[in-house]
Amino acid sequence: MNSGPEHFSEDPDDLIILDGRQSQRAAAIQRGLSRMLKGLGFVCLCEFGLKNNRRADVIAIGPSGEVWIAEIKSSVADFRTDQKWPKYREYCDFFFFAVAADMPVEILPDDTGLIIADKYGAEIMREAPEHRLAAARRKALMLRFARAAAQRLQGINDPGII
Repeated sequence: MNSGPEHFSEDPDDLIILDGRQSQRAAAIQRGLSRMLKGLGFVCLCEFGLKNNRRADVIAIGPSGEVWIAEIKSSVADFRTDQKWPKYREYCDFFFFAVAADMPVEILPDDTGLIIADKYGAEIMREAPEHRLAAARRKALMLRFARAAAQRLQGINDPGII
């Protein structure tokens, strides 16, 4: 059987789909983070638009309805130039930074959760403090999440419709 070009790998762990919004390094962190969340019983969406015109790198809903947002930081420069992360706390119960193992984590705020990730998986290194969403915001966020997930699935099933 012909395996195609020499640079082609049949190992699914080598495949990371880039959508043009993030670096390959950030995409690897995103994938490992998503795998960890699934293992914990969460469902997640990447690049999720919030009502405050911010876009969460990863938003996840847990088995009990808890909402997590993880902001991926692929480098020190990425963290230092992007200070919009406090705006995400208004839309989640728990906020985390997700970074690669070589990131100097001492630069990250202590009052946030910390996840170390690579393309294979992730581990929570520091739990995030809880900031419970108000009931009305939770309901609106859940509806927005469900509609975004359904729209993405519909786009996969019928790409010409979106």
